[in-house]
Amino acid sequence: MTDQNTSAADVRLDVWLWASRFFKTRALAKQAIAGGKVQVGGQGAKPSRSVRVGDVLGIRRGEEQFEVTVRGLSETRGPAPVARTLYEESEASRAAREQAAAERRAAATGYRPPLTKPDKRARRLIQALGDLDAL
Repeated sequence: MTDQNTSAADVRLDVWLWASRFFKTRALAKQAIAGGKVQVGGQGAKPSRSVRVGDVLGIRRGEEQFEVTVRGLSETRGPAPVARTLYEESEASRAAREQAAAERRAAATGYRPPLTKPDKRARRLIQALGDLDAL
């Protein structure tokens, strides 16, 4: 199976992010850390920073924002169920992510552009209505 190094005192931040499956590769984890998308204890960090059990991490991945507490350390990437044991996401973070996902889904189901150009009658109706966005 996997070699979960819980006896190790600390692990590099980029390695831990990769092992806990927040990023697909260590290179992507390094880019995110260098870009300021990962914070340890509310402060920016470097990829070589040591992560210890109990550290609170803020991770921004795309449109998702995670607030996690480190519960285990590992230098190897294992299956997803094992990776989920390495951290614990705060309840507020989980609720905020679910709400943001629901808002994105709602926005995607809203306006749909027409499949074809409007015909003569539709163009006249559009001109008669004017600019709806100005209302």
